[in-house]
Amino acid sequence: MSKLENDTLLRALCRETTEYTPVWLMRQAGRYLPEYKAIRAKAGSFLTLAKTPELACEVTLQPLRRFALDAAIIFSDILTVPDAMGLGLYFAEGEGPRFERPLRDEKAILSLPVPDPEIELRYVLDALRTTHAALGGRVPLIGFAGSPYTLACYMVEGSGSNDFRAAKTLRYTRPDLMHHILDVTARATTAYLNAQIAAGAEVAMLFDTWGGNLAFDDYPEFSLRYAEQVFAGLDRQARGRTVPRILFTRHGAPWLDRMPGSGCDAVGLDWSSDPRTARTGIGARVALQGNLDPTCLFAGPESVRVSVRHTLDAFGPAPGHVFNLGHGIAPSTPIDSVETLVEEVHTYSRALRQTG
Repeated sequence: MSKLENDTLLRALCRETTEYTPVWLMRQAGRYLPEYKAIRAKAGSFLTLAKTPELACEVTLQPLRRFALDAAIIFSDILTVPDAMGLGLYFAEGEGPRFERPLRDEKAILSLPVPDPEIELRYVLDALRTTHAALGGRVPLIGFAGSPYTLACYMVEGSGSNDFRAAKTLRYTRPDLMHHILDVTARATTAYLNAQIAAGAEVAMLFDTWGGNLAFDDYPEFSLRYAEQVFAGLDRQARGRTVPRILFTRHGAPWLDRMPGSGCDAVGLDWSSDPRTARTGIGARVALQGNLDPTCLFAGPESVRVSVRHTLDAFGPAPGHVFNLGHGIAPSTPIDSVETLVEEVHTYSRALRQTG
């Protein structure tokens, strides 16, 4: 078994007793850090930064130099898989990600390939290998991918959207084609995450950013079913230890009771979910991750302390909680607020365990 100096995150994800609540932040490496902005300017573009393993490693490590975080998460993007499928990912200035060749006809959909991670996605795996070596067992390294449904939304729409009308229309007019996209993407995502695990990832996370835009009865069929397919195919052990699996669905509160059935070890909660309800409903089956509103970080350190304590009180001191934001950290977030958050999570959660 590979030695980790700090395995608190892994133990919490397995619902084992920990001395304090571990904390990491979605998008913890990013635009709120001046050192990130400097290296992003040096790279010249987001894609160059993400596709250069040494730079991706450096960006992954930057937040750990500032904050006592309990995990690193590899710097990458959820849209690497559709890009490897040949859809042509690019980033328009001020407009976010776009695809040159979105899936708009049956022929393109039915010819969608499953890429070989060691070929088309080698740059991500090299970044993982480089980062895993650089960490030297300090903290676990999280690998991730977009959920099949979230990727399908972008692949059909061709870009981000307020309502993903083209993608959801395909679901209603040609559900067979939507299921084909989802199945191929699930197989590609499974291979990709397994390659990440082999390259050094000690945790595998699925980001289902757009699963919450589905109708209530559609989420199990079009999102959760394919998350289950991915998790069922993932390697369970690597380097002598269990590889925990996290599922995060933004606006997923209506389906929390269904999510443990996907095969995940932990469910991520966004800020609209009630931690007390989640603890009571599914806390005996899976660990929980979350769920501070990222906007509270703009209110100043003292407000952050209050909000952190409120969140920790809501989850309680029982095993199986990983502190995180309810979504990704926002650009221009004050650095002193992030520092306060991490310190307060560690200090207050230790006190909770002593009194609880």
